[in-house]
Amino acid sequence: MDGVPNCRFSFDAIGTRFEIDTPQPLSTTMRERVLELTEDFDRLYSRFRETSLIAKIAAAQGGGVFDFPPDAAVMFDLYDRLHTATDGAVDPLVGADLERLGYDRSYSLVTSDSTPCPASQRPAWNLDVTRHGATLTTGRPLTIDLGALGKGRLVDLIADLLESKDIEDFLVDGSGDMRHRGNLPVTVGLEDPRDPSRVIGIAALSDGALCASAVNRRAWGDGLHHVVDGRTGRPTHDVIATWAVAADAATADGLATALFFAPAARLRQAFDFSFVRLFADGRAEVSDNFDGEVFT
Repeated sequence: MDGVPNCRFSFDAIGTRFEIDTPQPLSTTMRERVLELTEDFDRLYSRFRETSLIAKIAAAQGGGVFDFPPDAAVMFDLYDRLHTATDGAVDPLVGADLERLGYDRSYSLVTSDSTPCPASQRPAWNLDVTRHGATLTTGRPLTIDLGALGKGRLVDLIADLLESKDIEDFLVDGSGDMRHRGNLPVTVGLEDPRDPSRVIGIAALSDGALCASAVNRRAWGDGLHHVVDGRTGRPTHDVIATWAVAADAATADGLATALFFAPAARLRQAFDFSFVRLFADGRAEVSDNFDGEVFT
């Protein structure tokens, strides 16, 4: 990446690597606050932690009422919109499918059952969850996975914390989910999922967010990866990588997932963003408002 500030704070959170670049080193107090924020987020929303609220929803045999912090409504609102725009393909209730395919709490990466739940029995965000703001009501155990936009949301929360302390020049990078603020744009390479040593293009990111998703990340078997269609319970195959640019990282992250399933024209009716989408046959689709260049 070109144009990034030159002081870096790196740390691990929610199972991946985060980096914060700033012109001046972050204070010890600020670093501690960032780490506390990420730990609180993981403690609450991770399906890999037995004590998380997500785990309690999965264990509630008769369902229940679950109160999340008020700002969780931002994620839930976005899931509502993405679920509608993709006809149910983007659904946080794919957690059980991911566990069945091997992406479970123990990271077994062993498929326990290759047959997804029949369509008539599949849980759906718009049918099996009643929501009032940040409160979810369920009627049966549901395994929620917030991977479609959770990392982007955490990037936003870190960025909001920096801005609240008058840090006006930064890049927060959560392993490809980025939020930038500053006078100079950042040049970002678009990694080729077929060969991570190459890029298929570049993007200019300025005062916004860019998020990427690809089938080679969190892949563990023949055709098995983390981008699962909520309507079928199976990983998608037609699209192999996406990049979305939006005002905030949660939206960009969610749209990067949605681009695996829905026509871009439909998504652009509901969201303001630009994008690049790479298909399995090597074709690249680029929006007319994308600030960058694609080489393929």
